[in-house]
Amino acid sequence: MKFIISEIPPLSFRAFCLFFGGLGILGLARASGLSIALPVGYIKKLCWVCLLNIVGWNVMATYGLSLLPAGRSALLGYTMPIWTVLLSVWVLQDKFSLRVGIALLLGIGGIAALMSESLIAWFSGPLNIQLLLGALLMVAAAWSWAAGTVLMKLWQIPLNTVVLTGWLLLLASLPIMVAAAIVDGAPRQLPSKLALWGVVYNVFFAFMFCYWAWVRLVSLVPVSVSSLSSLMTPLIGVISSIYLLGEQPGWPEYSATLLILGAVAVVNFGGKTPNKPPEAAAPNARDAS
Repeated sequence: MKFIISEIPPLSFRAFCLFFGGLGILGLARASGLSIALPVGYIKKLCWVCLLNIVGWNVMATYGLSLLPAGRSALLGYTMPIWTVLLSVWVLQDKFSLRVGIALLLGIGGIAALMSESLIAWFSGPLNIQLLLGALLMVAAAWSWAAGTVLMKLWQIPLNTVVLTGWLLLLASLPIMVAAAIVDGAPRQLPSKLALWGVVYNVFFAFMFCYWAWVRLVSLVPVSVSSLSSLMTPLIGVISSIYLLGEQPGWPEYSATLLILGAVAVVNFGGKTPNKPPEAAAPNARDAS
């Protein structure tokens, strides 16, 4: 993504991937004989999940990534499990324990470490607005993703996982396509072959497969478990940014990695299983694809 958005405007890139990813998933669902009709009474809830889990995350994370090193962006974006657990205390009535409090402090420490350059510059010299804005966007994107995940768990929208994923992506693409037409305008030149292959990878793997896998996981396990499953991503992001983009992480990235993983470890290990949300009425809500 860091490489692609250097050639393709962020909104255009996201709109393209979401539209064709959602269309592809719904096409596969229909070809498999699944009904793609939206459930009566759940459309408003579906739109809220779409706005937070897909639109908010994709737009803010893409712009945040354009302003920060890729490894640092991944670490900030994947503070999502921390916000997920905190929101689950409020929305799903999970108990706020000492364990959660310690995790929150560790998570805030990790965010502070990644924002340390901007914070130091605030007091010692000219503020690096780009780094600060990028960090704030990534944290806001993580919170948006977490909020959408908790609402998805709470409402248990009665749709097959494949169909639900397709509608979430397709609906999210519509406002982003309008914004891309206004902000980005018409393409000025054809992207390189590598960037185009990156778009293909994002449509088929990052959007069609991985979004389906995420929605499926959220429907099957407690939010803390599904959140924990995403924590390999920032580690891969930091490592791959070194080898693929030539970035050189320093003490902020290394210390934030330990603090953030420590926060998630405290949250997810040794505690009681979170309360289960109400079950969906439709029997096919948990059907496998």
